[in-house]
Amino acid sequence: QVQLVESGGGLVQPGGSLRLSCTASGRTFSDYAMGWFRQAPGKEREFVAAISWSPGSTYYAHSVKGRFTISRDNAKNTVYLLMNSLKPEDTAVYYCAAARSNPLTTQRMYNYWGQGTQVTVSS
Repeated sequence: QVQLVESGGGLVQPGGSLRLSCTASGRTFSDYAMGWFRQAPGKEREFVAAISWSPGSTYYAHSVKGRFTISRDNAKNTVYLLMNSLKPEDTAVYYCAAARSNPLTTQRMYNYWGQGTQVTVSS
């Protein structure tokens, strides 16, 4: 089992930034690729970003590419999502997840999920 706990969500104005963190426990963190997904009200959960095991190839949804950056610190068992130039349409509950297999853009490849953290972009 892998337990994932997200933090760092909140309310931010359009154009602002937030950094989400997701800390893992229970298994060897470096054995897992990590992803971020989000679910807006009334919409299905969608892929946001992912980072592979090593050397840490990254993948992004088209809607966030160039604005969001995913990174991981295996020594801290933590994956981050730095979100810049936030837009109201980025408002959602953000989930981190852990996967053992590709493709990392597909939700069904993820075995473990966090409880989510709310991000609200509004003036």
